[in-house]
Amino acid sequence: MTQTHENHPGALPEFSGEVALDRLAELATEFGAEHIASTARSVAERVAEGRFYVACIGQFKRGKSTLLNALIGHSVLPTAVVPVTAVPTIIRYGERLAARVRFKSAAWTDIPVTAVEEYVSEGKNPENAKGVAGVEIFVPSPLLKTGMCFVDTPGIGSVFAGNTAATQAFIPHIDAAIVVVGTDPPLSGDELQLVEAISQDVHELVFVLNKADRANAAERGAAVEFSRRVLETRLKRTVPRIFEVSALDRLEQKETDWDWGQLVRALEDLVLNSGRSLVRQATERGIRRAANQLLAVIKEERNALERPLEESEKRLVRLRKTLGESEVRMRDLGVLLTAEQQRLSGVFVERRNAFLKLAQASANTELTERLSSLAPSRNGPAYRRNVNHLAQEVAGKQLKPWLESEAAFAEEEFRKAAKRFVELANEFLHRLGETDMPGLEELPEDLGSDQGLRVRSQFYFNVIERVAAPASPLLLVWDLLLGGLGVRGGIVCDAQEFLDELLEVNSSRVQSDVDERLRESRKKLETEIKGVLREASAIADRALARARAVQAAGAAGIKTAVERLDVVEVEVRAVIKT
Repeated sequence: MTQTHENHPGALPEFSGEVALDRLAELATEFGAEHIASTARSVAERVAEGRFYVACIGQFKRGKSTLLNALIGHSVLPTAVVPVTAVPTIIRYGERLAARVRFKSAAWTDIPVTAVEEYVSEGKNPENAKGVAGVEIFVPSPLLKTGMCFVDTPGIGSVFAGNTAATQAFIPHIDAAIVVVGTDPPLSGDELQLVEAISQDVHELVFVLNKADRANAAERGAAVEFSRRVLETRLKRTVPRIFEVSALDRLEQKETDWDWGQLVRALEDLVLNSGRSLVRQATERGIRRAANQLLAVIKEERNALERPLEESEKRLVRLRKTLGESEVRMRDLGVLLTAEQQRLSGVFVERRNAFLKLAQASANTELTERLSSLAPSRNGPAYRRNVNHLAQEVAGKQLKPWLESEAAFAEEEFRKAAKRFVELANEFLHRLGETDMPGLEELPEDLGSDQGLRVRSQFYFNVIERVAAPASPLLLVWDLLLGGLGVRGGIVCDAQEFLDELLEVNSSRVQSDVDERLRESRKKLETEIKGVLREASAIADRALARARAVQAAGAAGIKTAVERLDVVEVEVRAVIKT
């Protein structure tokens, strides 16, 4: 691609493709907007190489990472039963398996493919605490050889707030998408919103129902029909097919192929029929986005140059007053919510006691019934082990649904408490916006009102060390002796006590787990909101410092700076029209 110039004064250069993106990156660097420059260069690089991004999107636990592993024929992405992807991960063609990572404000660094999990998984990099800006994995997959790149995105609806934000932030870079739905539920509200947002700029969408092996034909049919009807209504377009596949079956090379062949052919057709246009559209979107961001920077600079310093000082005083009020209100609300937390802790204790009272009676009845069907044995220690295992089963059966109900109760209570924080924070964000202070555009306009628990459950069923063997050598001898005589009453009594202990210990741990999740989630939300307010203060300080520096340059310096802004603005607008 070329850049041409007219041979007369005042002519504007004509830009195309990556040349335009490179020029926008240069101008962004001139104004200190390195985040704009970095994004523009990244888009220019992939456009020059003819690469386009096909993002795999959907709710967490849809099996997106497993699906991509199956499509490329290599298990390079971490998979688990909990949300694992913390940052968008790009899978592109390479002659051999390789990987690299880039941290914010740093260059790419090669890493072993086996180390990818350290940077992209929620377990090893929770909520992207390591500050990873990008991860790329190179694989020798024929499907990717002609420019298509897969993107594994963090799951929408994850309990980790950063995950959803990371996926939302990646939307402008998506050229096509694989939308993964399920059977339970087929589609969530968050998924619909994401697909709707993507579809505004992206036409090529491939729909997949994964984990087809986990539902019968009627369940799959109902899920596909529901998903198609809802998607067509929201997107206002036809959804020709939803492919039913089992990525896990494919990876394990099981005979059941479902719609796998048709899905692969659909992706191959995407490359063949739409690859070039997708690259062109990526170029146009990248130029438009970088140019509009740069125009906003130019506007800020001009405001700082033209506004009297006294006015900027007054605006900063008003802003500081608003921020001070917000801090006081946040502290007051924090005290109230701490009291609410203590009240809920008491509620959890009451709920646990009520559960325990019912569960112990029900569990002991079930244990007695199931013991009657247990094969008699003259091996006393073996019989004790079997009975204790049975007690664990019964206890687990009682505890699992209760854990789920307690988590749902805590989730609802947290949403109520979080709503009060978020409403207050949004009130101040709106007031900050009304101050028209340059730079506040970097803050979010609004914080999501629907805030779920931010901390995942750490509960695991405590089996207690009593199953493998009797507690003492004396009891072992006693079991051997009475077992030989066919006397098992003592073992049964011990098992019933063991069952009560299991329920006591584990119900207490459930109560503590839920209470701690609620407590830590509230702290996280408070920290995030206060962070937004602190950032607003920092932005105001930077804006005032810029205004002071400009004013210190005097009238001549201001005139020169404004003229330069005028020239750059004309050039940027010309790039958009090219």
